[in-house]
Amino acid sequence: MYAPGTESLVKQAREIQEEELQRFYGRISKHLPSNKEAAVEVVDSLQRLHLIVSATKYARTLPPDLIKKLQTLLRSQSCPEQFQILSSAVLRESLPLSLHTLSTELSQDSRALSYMTSVVLSQAGNKEDLLPLCQHLLKSLESRQPEVQVPTHTLPILSKIFSFSPQILSEDQVNVVSRKLADWLRYASVYQGASMSSGGFFTSPRIRQPAPMTEVDGAVAGDFFTVLCVGQSYTEDQWMNMYTFSMIKNWLLTYDTEGTSNAESAQLKRTQVIQTSHQDDRSEVDSSVMSMVSATSSSSRLLPPKERLREKAFEYCHRLIEQSDRKALKRTDAELQKACLVESVAIMDIICNEDASYVYRAFPCIKALYGRLSADLAFARALLPIAQFYLNHSETAAVDSEAVFHQVFTRFPAELFNEPMLAFEFVHFCLHNVSVLQEKVAIYRHSFPNLLKFLAWNSPGLISEYVELLPSLLAPETAIELLHSLLDLPCLAAALDLQHRSSCYPAQDRAVWDQQGSKITASLDAFRQPSYRGLFLYILRPEAGTGDTIDRLSTLHEALEGMVESPRVVRCAQIVPVLLHIYFNTVTQMADEKLINQLLLVLLERSSLLFNIKNFSTEVQRVFSTHLQTLCKLHPPLIVDQYKELLEFVSTTTSIYSKENFYTHAVWVIGEYLSVSYDPRCTVELITSFFEGIEAVLFEITQVRQSSSPPCYSPRLLTVLMTALAKLASRSQDLIPRASLLLSKMRSFARSGPVAVHFSEEDTEEIITRAHELINLLKLPNVAQFVLAPSTHGDSPRWHRDTNAGLPQRMRAISGLLHNHSNFLPA
Repeated sequence: MYAPGTESLVKQAREIQEEELQRFYGRISKHLPSNKEAAVEVVDSLQRLHLIVSATKYARTLPPDLIKKLQTLLRSQSCPEQFQILSSAVLRESLPLSLHTLSTELSQDSRALSYMTSVVLSQAGNKEDLLPLCQHLLKSLESRQPEVQVPTHTLPILSKIFSFSPQILSEDQVNVVSRKLADWLRYASVYQGASMSSGGFFTSPRIRQPAPMTEVDGAVAGDFFTVLCVGQSYTEDQWMNMYTFSMIKNWLLTYDTEGTSNAESAQLKRTQVIQTSHQDDRSEVDSSVMSMVSATSSSSRLLPPKERLREKAFEYCHRLIEQSDRKALKRTDAELQKACLVESVAIMDIICNEDASYVYRAFPCIKALYGRLSADLAFARALLPIAQFYLNHSETAAVDSEAVFHQVFTRFPAELFNEPMLAFEFVHFCLHNVSVLQEKVAIYRHSFPNLLKFLAWNSPGLISEYVELLPSLLAPETAIELLHSLLDLPCLAAALDLQHRSSCYPAQDRAVWDQQGSKITASLDAFRQPSYRGLFLYILRPEAGTGDTIDRLSTLHEALEGMVESPRVVRCAQIVPVLLHIYFNTVTQMADEKLINQLLLVLLERSSLLFNIKNFSTEVQRVFSTHLQTLCKLHPPLIVDQYKELLEFVSTTTSIYSKENFYTHAVWVIGEYLSVSYDPRCTVELITSFFEGIEAVLFEITQVRQSSSPPCYSPRLLTVLMTALAKLASRSQDLIPRASLLLSKMRSFARSGPVAVHFSEEDTEEIITRAHELINLLKLPNVAQFVLAPSTHGDSPRWHRDTNAGLPQRMRAISGLLHNHSNFLPA
């Protein structure tokens, strides 16, 4: 939402009349190009124009003369930069497109070309639109004239272009750029840029002698220049060095995918070049710089451009890793060291993917780096690329990687769950390598209690990633524990919150605790009490395998009761139903008979054992209801396998009031699948047991007394109970009289005072009609069995809709015949 003042301005810009708009265009056109006196007015007008063209959904068409003047302003080398910024912004949002006009007259001025490029890139629709700009940039790169300085903006723009269209560069052009990038990476000056010095009040300014670059710890830089070299000012080639490093990763991923088809031949070629080369090819590099370059670096110039760039990039990253070991004097430099480590290891990983011969050169450095950083959690984000490197190349180098992944999957989530950037990068690391992790990293699937900590703490930002990641965490041996963990996710969020608060507020500082609120303070006290320690240790466990769940889960819920209104806990509870759908859709594809039986027991147990958050139980039970049907359809003998638990569940009236939706579906699957056609173990005694349980419940909830309160359940529950009774009675005909007697009482129940007040007229008629139809069917037992127990071969029966089937006509005929000759309902 906009601020009130801003929203008013946007509304005015959207509703401006065409006549007023044309007058405004005319006034701006008269002021352009502007003189110094009108500069303030021109800036104000351009800002208003930008608001007008960007406030609407559709682009506005500007007059041709105004467009032309804005383009002229954009190309000008002498106008203020603010004019160019505003002109570029207006042209990007307006019609007609300025793409082709600007592309044919590209400026040589660095600043002007940057703003022109922003317009061209925003309006380009295909590769051909970018060709003129690309050719212009490449021409400046290919120039060998010493007086032609390569503009520093060239590489950022070129990076944007090939990201938009990688095919825009030919093989020769790729080689040209690769050659330049290699030179800029390796041969930038190690002296600071020249700076002007005031010679005093009576003397003219003089140029100081360039000082050498320094390392982050203040020592003089002893090797070639990198982004970790520090100075007061930088030369043009040093800027190009930094730009090159910023784009080299993307360049290698885009244009170095061919690699070397044979790593051994590539290494042999490199060795031969080094041994036979004795010439000093300076290749656009000053001799003073070449004097510091090793023989190996000099001879590498005979390599093809792509291989040479690979070699220089590898050397550059190796030096950055060495520089990162220095103690930085400034905090900003220390942060830069961490960023360079992440980028360097990632680039070395790409190079090793393209040429396996680099793996043996890289691993000693990477292994030493891991040993140096593994104990310091401040470098956690730098350890993820190292883990990626081990994942990709540990087999090639015959290096054990178990310790690396054990640290990554156990320590990071447990101790750094509250670091959002690490959480995002960690989850994307898992997504990017999900198939390899499942196959090669044993701890991955057992680390879901830890991985869920990132989600519990950062749930809104990571939900889409975990929807994609969750199926990979499922394994038959841990499927039940994972289901319990998903159901306990709000508890995990609450426990993490308490752990974080407890570490921030010492137990001795009671005044600070009391500021959290009485409810939260009670939960904080519980978190510190030894009697609850086992419960919190379990919910915060790092790995699976300590048990599917705990016996005292209700006790844990009581201890966490003060956190039920925490925004983090509430948001976490809202994503659980989504994850449960993903879980069940995945587990049903891999579950065997044993696992399906276990899942049913968990559904029955946990339907009444959930954290008491508003609407949480209702939403979870709705998911349970949907997938209970799926499990029973997938394995119908499930009803007989778990008949004791199901019978106990449906025979309890209290189940209706706390979980009506799930109870209704449980009754439905019993009526649908408790049949000898699905399981030969389904005996008359078993059918009778379920019939009596459902009969008792229906009888109890339909008792109408003078003092009875209105029913606390829906008409749908009644119709499902009645239908289930009729289905069971049709399979054991001795039960038909009992079912008919109970169904015959439904009319008086539905018309009674408390019920009539609570249910609508349509609901009442639905109850009476269903009872009437079922009694009619039960009068003809053979027909009832045929209608109420459809064949198991009909996966998707549509008899009630199929006009070619005779069943609908028969049902109507039987119903009409019985309706005309029966008096089964009491007056």
